[in-house]
Amino acid sequence: MRAVIQRVSEASCTVENKITGAITTGFLVLLGIEDADTEDDLQWLAQKISNLRVFGDENGLMNKALADINGGILLISQFTLFAQTKKGNRPSFIRAARPEKAIPVYEKMIKVLEELTSKKIETGIFGADMKIALVNDGPVTIIIDTKSRE
Repeated sequence: MRAVIQRVSEASCTVENKITGAITTGFLVLLGIEDADTEDDLQWLAQKISNLRVFGDENGLMNKALADINGGILLISQFTLFAQTKKGNRPSFIRAARPEKAIPVYEKMIKVLEELTSKKIETGIFGADMKIALVNDGPVTIIIDTKSRE
């Protein structure tokens, strides 16, 4: 699994001119799922997202997590995070999980994050043409790959 986590002061997802999910302060999380992902990957990544301390404290240091600031999460599925660009100019997405595997994993991630944060997770619509609007705060953008746990 790969996640691009952006600290935002606001973010929203619109599908066919309707807002499907919106948050104020928190994380916009773009989530890529591949066939090799396991339950362990999901649990590990959900813990990382919910406990990531990148919000400023009273001294301006990144010491606070989502819970400390009552932040929200907008979770967007994004298979293009597994684009392979080694050959040619047209990316290959062969590593990205097919919808029959990815949808249940995405739905499980929503549930796990809701349990960990005790908040409703805002979302897009899996597979839809989504328009994402955000104000990246900082900017702070963190990339996490569960196959490269550094």
